[in-house]
Amino acid sequence: MTRRAFHHEPESVRQKDLIAATLDSIAELGLAGATVREVSYRAGVTPGLIRRYFDNKERLVAAAYRTFIADLIAKAEAGCGDGPALSQLAGLIRASVTAPVADGRTLSIWAAFIGTVNSDPAMAEVHREGYQAFRDLIERLVGEVMAERGEPASKQEIRRHAIVLNALLDGLWIEISMGGDDFSRLDVIRIALDSVATLLGIDPAEFRE
Repeated sequence: MTRRAFHHEPESVRQKDLIAATLDSIAELGLAGATVREVSYRAGVTPGLIRRYFDNKERLVAAAYRTFIADLIAKAEAGCGDGPALSQLAGLIRASVTAPVADGRTLSIWAAFIGTVNSDPAMAEVHREGYQAFRDLIERLVGEVMAERGEPASKQEIRRHAIVLNALLDGLWIEISMGGDDFSRLDVIRIALDSVATLLGIDPAEFRE
């Protein structure tokens, strides 16, 4: 555990530091271990500063979850690149099943957060926002792929594809992040690409190019 040296920073930077310290604490100690005292120690500030920015631990945790989800989506989206829609979707799939999106630390943090979603309305709202943002991204890419191939689909069909595709990625992401031996010996990128291609009625060989 590393304690950061205190520096006078702008409010936005200080809040980011507190959220980073919260995520580090959760990754190592779980949600119960990420106390205000623990987070403040890691961030090199007093507990009072946390209450100044977030009022209480619950709001700090919700802010950390929102940041965590946004960062995951940004990392996955960064894999899209700037090519045709089919290439962008393939890039999103690759990024979603490889590090740093798919790794043990990320899964540990997510698992700690997800356990609160059914009991904490604020966390449930953050979860809904994150899920919708990622599904919107998938829907956009799927719609563009279908149009690009001269096979435009209805909004309902695109949404159905996006829901199934998102569920497929979630399952692979969990299994890969857990680091099971079966997955370590397999070409998980090819499995993910071939599965999505089959779902969308695309030749897997074309999707892997």
